[in-house]
Amino acid sequence: MALRAIWKGQLSVGALSCGVALYAAATTAERTSFHIVNRKTGNRVRRDYIDEETGKPVAREDQVKGYEVSRGSYVLLEPEDIAAAVPEGNKTLEIGSFLACKDVDTVYFDKPYFLKPVDDADEEAFAVMREGMRKADVAAVARAVLFRRVRAVLIRARGCGLLAHTLHFDYEILPASDAFKTLPDKRIKGEMLDLAKHIIDTKRGQFDPSAFDDRYDAALAELVKTKAEGGTIKAPKREADGKVVDLMQALRESADTSRPTRRPAKTGGAGAGARKKG
Repeated sequence: MALRAIWKGQLSVGALSCGVALYAAATTAERTSFHIVNRKTGNRVRRDYIDEETGKPVAREDQVKGYEVSRGSYVLLEPEDIAAAVPEGNKTLEIGSFLACKDVDTVYFDKPYFLKPVDDADEEAFAVMREGMRKADVAAVARAVLFRRVRAVLIRARGCGLLAHTLHFDYEILPASDAFKTLPDKRIKGEMLDLAKHIIDTKRGQFDPSAFDDRYDAALAELVKTKAEGGTIKAPKREADGKVVDLMQALRESADTSRPTRRPAKTGGAGAGARKKG
């Protein structure tokens, strides 16, 4: 599938700059997707916006964005109002700093993009930036107006190009302390910790995303195929969840079954039958 640039501009650090193009690095286009259909007629259903008080459809020209300032009371914003608030972009990814790759907290990662030179004339300057970051094992933090917002972007060397991640703003990240505040700070020692380490050591592998199987999507695709061919759908048998009665015994049994009698499988081996897409 040919990639299409979704943004073009300059990648700049100090006096050094080059033309770059931004491409989406991930897509959900190949997932099994559905339309809503009228069961009685077999026709696709169209979605309308309905006035919650009158129950009548609202024409497109009468639809406007509103910010609720109090219950049932809204400040209306016309398209031109919102357009005026969009920051003016200069089509530049301006690198402000570099930081060690290991210091990047992945919780801030938003969406991935590929960066590559716009044309042949930009390749040398691009390569200088890329190889400089690779040699120093650093990532660049840049800012640019992307998709109508000023975004922070983390850029790292990736193969012959660069990988960019838009970053979440700090206020968008929920504090881990709120999620974990009721958890006691338990310290595990002795045989229990040794067994846990042993299990981890025997399960070590390589990161292999091709081994991760989207079982839900595969099941949906098989379901559609079976229905289209007039087959009968049989509900799978659900295994009862096993409850751990004795944690130490469970660790010992797990350690015993993970003795290195053969070469450890790669991480994600449970999805060894991953479906190849594309």
